[in-house]
Amino acid sequence: MSDRLNWRKSSYSDDEGGDCVEVAVAGAIHVRDSKTAPTGPELHVSAPAWSAFIAAVQPGA
Repeated sequence: MSDRLNWRKSSYSDDEGGDCVEVAVAGAIHVRDSKTAPTGPELHVSAPAWSAFIAAVQPGA
């Protein structure tokens, strides 16, 4: 399934070998480390859990 997902690179990652975290949305939220393991394991999180995570890490949360 990983090869069919539309992955988006973190805005904190760069094209010069910086940290590369990618996220794809397909029912669940998929997260992977594309720098060290682009074909390796992925973290799958439900949409409500992802929303709670994003709300918790926002400045001032």
